[in-house]
Amino acid sequence: MAASPPELVPERPSAAELLARTAEAVVALKAAIGHAVVGQEQVIDLMLATLLSRGHALLVGVPGLAKTLLVSSLAKALDLSFGRVQFTPDLLPADITGTDVLSQDDGRRSLVFARGPIFHNLVLADEINRTPPKTQAALLEAMQERRVTVGTKTHPLPDPFQVFATRNPIEQEGTYPLPEAQLDRFLLEIHVEYPSEAEEVEIARRTTAGPRAEIEPVLKLDDVRNLGDLVPRIPATDEAIALAVRLARISRPTDASAPREVRDYVRFGAGPRGSQALVLAAKARAALRGEAAADVDDVRALVIPALRHRLVLSYRAEADGVRDVDVVQALARAAR
Repeated sequence: MAASPPELVPERPSAAELLARTAEAVVALKAAIGHAVVGQEQVIDLMLATLLSRGHALLVGVPGLAKTLLVSSLAKALDLSFGRVQFTPDLLPADITGTDVLSQDDGRRSLVFARGPIFHNLVLADEINRTPPKTQAALLEAMQERRVTVGTKTHPLPDPFQVFATRNPIEQEGTYPLPEAQLDRFLLEIHVEYPSEAEEVEIARRTTAGPRAEIEPVLKLDDVRNLGDLVPRIPATDEAIALAVRLARISRPTDASAPREVRDYVRFGAGPRGSQALVLAAKARAALRGEAAADVDDVRALVIPALRHRLVLSYRAEADGVRDVDVVQALARAAR
């Protein structure tokens, strides 16, 4: 009997092929999201960079700026499962991760794991700073390890798994500060601003004219996974990597080259994860632009969203009205 032919293993797409697909996908994704969301082009670009980097992002903005709609629209356009967790002071870790429940089958009782809302590809952690540290820690483990531990068992999360958390910057009562360790797990902090007057006119027109337009998927799950494989394969120039490292290092008040704003207003600067995030996000930005390599312009474009949440400012900064973005802008000037 003749031996059966070996199964053919699909070839891994080349970086050039993935880059071309990414350029096409970005155009289609922006068009699809644009059916539901008016404006916010820069926010969408940063969310797509986070997605390609397989990272997590913190969306900061006042209520009513379509943060939830942005994340849910992205999930629909990518044909990914979407979960939302509304963080409240009484939220428990089990409300996020799930828990073991008693099940009876054929007269036998056993514990069965009931999955929580975190078991989705894209998870919206809404108002993350409204829940106590113990519950925040459950999300931190999931973000870091991409798995959750319940009792003595560990459960892997779906692939891909990415968290987009939201935080309201103006409300302080009934909130819990996010630990530095948790903030450091977010690749980018994306600030969502008010729309322009023309955009607000269009929003008022669309949202009062009947049902919202449905978003059709433009990619499949395997496509998303392939695009996620692209970013690590994109090179970054030596100058871009050196700039990212320099920006992270001079954010530390103990560094001899730190600018005055850092020495006066920063207690702790960005760690090595800050330079890693800058390089990774720069590669993703290059991919979104259809470029074969990340350069210093990509790093400079991302320095604020990649570093601002990694700085711990002093009480003097608060007293003098100095913001994290002011310090990061000083870093960018010092690193020229």
